[in-house]
Amino acid sequence: MTTTFRNVALIGKYHAPTASAPSESASDALQRIAVFLRQQGCEVVLDTQSALHSGLSGFPSMDVDGLGRHCDLGLVVGGDGTMLGVSRHLAQYGTPLIGINQGRLGFVTDISLDGFEETLTPMLQGEYEQDERPLMRARVMREDACVFEALAMNDVVVNRGGTSGMVELRIEVGGRFVSNQRADGLIVATPTGSTAYALSAGGPMMHPSIPAWVMAPIAPHNLSNRPIVLSDANEVTIEVVGGRDVSANFDMQSLASLQHGDRILVSRADHSVRFLHPRGWNYFATLRKKLGWNEGGA
Repeated sequence: MTTTFRNVALIGKYHAPTASAPSESASDALQRIAVFLRQQGCEVVLDTQSALHSGLSGFPSMDVDGLGRHCDLGLVVGGDGTMLGVSRHLAQYGTPLIGINQGRLGFVTDISLDGFEETLTPMLQGEYEQDERPLMRARVMREDACVFEALAMNDVVVNRGGTSGMVELRIEVGGRFVSNQRADGLIVATPTGSTAYALSAGGPMMHPSIPAWVMAPIAPHNLSNRPIVLSDANEVTIEVVGGRDVSANFDMQSLASLQHGDRILVSRADHSVRFLHPRGWNYFATLRKKLGWNEGGA
């Protein structure tokens, strides 16, 4: 059979050895995958940073925007953190993404490096499952000016400094006042991010097909302040009322320092991320594997 994908972007986490094969460097793993893709009839294009740090030669390279315009598939080698950064950039191009994990299997990088050839071969021929994950758009408004803007696939987190007291936040949803909250911080998470930081704050896990967010306080002063599930059709406004050294994190990869009176506006982004998975993949199997459900059972 011929491959469904002709131009494949190969993007790697190149600074750590693999957990599944400690003797194999990340560069060697990228080399093996690149050679395999070429044998399948694909044109392989490395992202600029992977080409620079891995030392791979014989393959063209482009920046992430160039990959989005040129390639019809992105193959990300690393963990969920690597995938978060790549997905935010490539979402606007509609580039589908496949994740190969270099260590423990992730929530969105779900193909093991060991035996990846057997898994990838049918996927490259069009045999795969697909799911779409929405992105958040977050803007930091200072008076009437936007001073910072970022996309997030997992969550937007407003929190206090490491040595400061609680923050006070004023929350609105869809233009309607919800509450003033005193806590260590606040998380607004997508269904994808519901299994990340929000889960440790007591939030529920949400199936990725649900058009919703979870808003979860971090160590709230008032124990009746509980996580709540919201429609992602409404904009969430978080205003900083009090507290010192307050900041906002976007997927824990972008940071904005906040002042009193700053407002963080969180809305659904225009683009979603497309993930491709092996045939037979389903979300609940991923949860069982990652969370250790049924361990010790029949």
